[in-house]
Amino acid sequence: MADPMHDPMHGTANGAAGPELRASGLKLAYGGEPVVTDLDLVVPPGRITAIVGANACGKSTLLRALARLLAPKGGAVYLEGRELQSIPTRKLARSLGILPQGPVTPEGMTVLDLVNQGRSPHQTWWKQWSKADQSAVYAALAATGMTDLALRPVDQLSGGQRQRAWIAMAVAQGTRVLLLDEPTTYLDMAHQIDVLDLVVDLNRREGRTIVMVLHDLNQACRYADHVVAMKSGRIVAEGDPTEVVTAIAVEDVFGLRCQVTTDPVSGTPLVIPIGRHHTAEHEPAVQPSGGPKEQRD
Repeated sequence: MADPMHDPMHGTANGAAGPELRASGLKLAYGGEPVVTDLDLVVPPGRITAIVGANACGKSTLLRALARLLAPKGGAVYLEGRELQSIPTRKLARSLGILPQGPVTPEGMTVLDLVNQGRSPHQTWWKQWSKADQSAVYAALAATGMTDLALRPVDQLSGGQRQRAWIAMAVAQGTRVLLLDEPTTYLDMAHQIDVLDLVVDLNRREGRTIVMVLHDLNQACRYADHVVAMKSGRIVAEGDPTEVVTAIAVEDVFGLRCQVTTDPVSGTPLVIPIGRHHTAEHEPAVQPSGGPKEQRD
């Protein structure tokens, strides 16, 4: 069955594609240690892109560079044709937002206070809080299902609710591009799906360009239109999930034997890992005790 999330028009339901975000010849490093080398990437506007790969392959490093949180050692990142480093900070924050991995909320801060922070890029010394800001905050709370929890301290929320609160702040920021670094980390399965469904809602309703780092390949296939697979700081494959997520590619990128079949719910690729103990031909090393005794004549 075809997945409606992969309708090629779902990212532009409101008729407006997001701005173009791209990287060219990108080189990134921490200290003197190269992490990403000679990377080229064009993020499809108005779509959901998932960046996948093994630990330490450069996924989060790339996302930080796309958000201008890490300056390139070479090459550049561009937003609407303009080099990111040349865009004034406040102006950039009105176009591009990022939700980092495991954000920390000041003790006692309420959901409403946190979401209000999303409007900071729109404030100036001559233009303070306005009705437009208030409307954006209320709309963000409603879009993320957090209205009833607006006055609750963030540190009293469940993990899934906290993640929704942070996403509400990013929504209130009003950017056309939203970057999410492992938004489902530390969440149980139900809350993971809840957050990813919310991400799709934001994309469908508003046509926001969304880039997220994910560890779960099956979630990437279900929720993203475009998958970027990284290995050792380079992009080794990108495109539609059905083109990128194959058994050969998974073994190359993750070093994991698997079978890839079709997800019966979404129609997208479904990765079934094959461990040493998961093959039909595997025999136990030790015969279990208490089994049937050998029959004697």
